[in-house]
Amino acid sequence: MQLARLAACSILVALLSSTVITSNSLAQEPQIEFQDWLATLIAEARDRGIREDIIDVALKDVTPIPQVIKNDRNQAEFTETFDQYLEKRVTSWRIDTGRQRLREHQALLTKVGEHYGVEPRFIVAFWGIETNYGSFTGGTDVVRALVTLAYDPRRSAYFRRELLSALDILNEGHIEHADMKGSWAGAMGQSQFMPSSFQDFAQDFDEDGKRDIWNSHADVFASIANYLKAAQWRSDQTWGREVQLPDDYLTKAPQWQQAPAEYSCSVLRHHSVQMPLRDWQAAGVRRADGSDLPTNDFLASIILPDGENGRAFITYNNFRTILKYNCANNYALAIGHLADKFIGY
Repeated sequence: MQLARLAACSILVALLSSTVITSNSLAQEPQIEFQDWLATLIAEARDRGIREDIIDVALKDVTPIPQVIKNDRNQAEFTETFDQYLEKRVTSWRIDTGRQRLREHQALLTKVGEHYGVEPRFIVAFWGIETNYGSFTGGTDVVRALVTLAYDPRRSAYFRRELLSALDILNEGHIEHADMKGSWAGAMGQSQFMPSSFQDFAQDFDEDGKRDIWNSHADVFASIANYLKAAQWRSDQTWGREVQLPDDYLTKAPQWQQAPAEYSCSVLRHHSVQMPLRDWQAAGVRRADGSDLPTNDFLASIILPDGENGRAFITYNNFRTILKYNCANNYALAIGHLADKFIGY
């Protein structure tokens, strides 16, 4: 009996050992895959001319951040209703603080606004929504966040390009790796530029030899304005306004639906066709208070951020420009609403 028990125990121990080894092997597989991927990335960085000291500091021991993937799957711009989103972002504090900042930096903002053709109230609205007027720029290691998103298959090609751009910025000496902090998605500085946007649009407006979107108000304001100018901002327009739709709008909506098309910003597929304001006026669209639409002959689209039972807005070219900064209707609406709160500050 004892021999039988010993034999049974030996078999059990062998089975348990086999299970542990198998489990450990399975646990190691993702790590091995990541290290293989990282080795390829490092080789590409070297071929790109990234210095070895930057590779050592930024990439050699980097690991993915699981929370970044969770954030990527649950972005507030797409999971909250418009009213929920607006309530959290266009707050009394943000309105009051934005008005104070407009007064404090009036001379600089006026100079920047005139140079780039972007109204100061919109520059400050972006600054406020993105980083609470520079008080919160994010504490995540930008390279590590971008490594995580580049390794994740959902948008790997896009984030790999951004990651390589971030390494270029380090290589060019604009900022040290330890100071390159930002959002979970890799956006940096008080303007929350992605690395490629930094390369394309960041400005040295104070002419100190650096494009410093982390510390220089002049560079932050000018970089935001330059981005908007490049995205075809029009200083003769606002962003749009809330409207009342005619009772038969939903019945007639198919005639104003856009033809299928590819857009760099996917939410544009859910906008109506663009028509002159006079045509929307003739269709029965009115301002939120029931009065007539403006007489300007702008092209405009109707958007329903929460669907047919929610609020309706008529939006102009500048709304589409805002979407190039962040491709989410709720975001663009929040920028517009906050900027409107600054009128006559």
